[in-house]
Amino acid sequence: MTSYEQIFNSKQTIEESLSPEEAVAAIAVVTAIADSTIEQIDPASLAGILWEFEVFAEYSEDEIIEIVDELIVIAADESIGALFNAASQALSDDLVWDGFAAGIIILLDEEELVVPQQKQAYLKKLQEALELEDDEAQEIIQEVTAAFQEAEDEDYLDDEEDIPVENYSDKVYESPLGNFTVPIPVDAQQGGKIQTQEGVVGFSDDFGTLLRIDYYPIPPEQLEELDSTEKQEYLRSIMVERYVPQAILYNLSDAEIKHTEYQENATLGYYYALVDMPNGSTISQHENNGNITRLNAYRGLISFIKDDFLYIISSQRSFFNGDTPDSIEEEAENIKESILEFVETIEFT
Repeated sequence: MTSYEQIFNSKQTIEESLSPEEAVAAIAVVTAIADSTIEQIDPASLAGILWEFEVFAEYSEDEIIEIVDELIVIAADESIGALFNAASQALSDDLVWDGFAAGIIILLDEEELVVPQQKQAYLKKLQEALELEDDEAQEIIQEVTAAFQEAEDEDYLDDEEDIPVENYSDKVYESPLGNFTVPIPVDAQQGGKIQTQEGVVGFSDDFGTLLRIDYYPIPPEQLEELDSTEKQEYLRSIMVERYVPQAILYNLSDAEIKHTEYQENATLGYYYALVDMPNGSTISQHENNGNITRLNAYRGLISFIKDDFLYIISSQRSFFNGDTPDSIEEEAENIKESILEFVETIEFT
């Protein structure tokens, strides 16, 4: 990795000046080089990222590739520091945020939707060089990650497939990976549906039933490194820091985790969370004014490791008109028990 001093402490310059748009692209190029090497940069991939920026709306992808190619040549012939200085000088005030966003996207781990710890030092240096306040930088980071999450959600919806319950004559669902089978817990006569997507199957009906199984293969070497204490922290972090924020809190700003616990017994060690979801049920109701709103709901989620897979099993309790929730403790216990009963029907293979 290129030394950050060669970028941010360089006094070198280039003869030609850059346009403001080229300055945004140059920051992306500089960041890509800092994160790897010049030889490893793929101009087409970089151009594909930049093409999503509004500032490049009038450019064709081929034109952006040409710009990236020219900027890479400048970095190779002059220096990466000289290219950054040219970008810093040419970046107009209204494009500073775009420049910082370009740097974030290059560094972002698209699966975790975070900038990895080892890359945050560079991002801080870039922030300081662009004279951005901490709150401004954080806002840009949040906007970038939100855009990636929205794109991921759209991909999920595009890939999701609804399968009629009637298609399963034996009333048993089998995972495409062959890691589990489960009796289908919904009935076609009650509007039962099965939604599938890679790594996910959900069962729902018109009466508020929602049972969902998320499953992710875990590399054996990673499993071997987890002792009982590390396993508890692993399941907690997956649930509280990744799954719930991305799958629920991102889409429901008023949702809130109300209860968490870890349980270890002879057959299963699991982490459990209860999430309060105002207007977050999969069931909707008609208001007197004709509007349609979603019911309030609690969502319970249990995460555990079985064989070489991480599972997150979830269920919801919707509150119809007149329903009053019990205490959080009672609701948490009841929903947890219903999930565990569902887990008992799953045959892991």
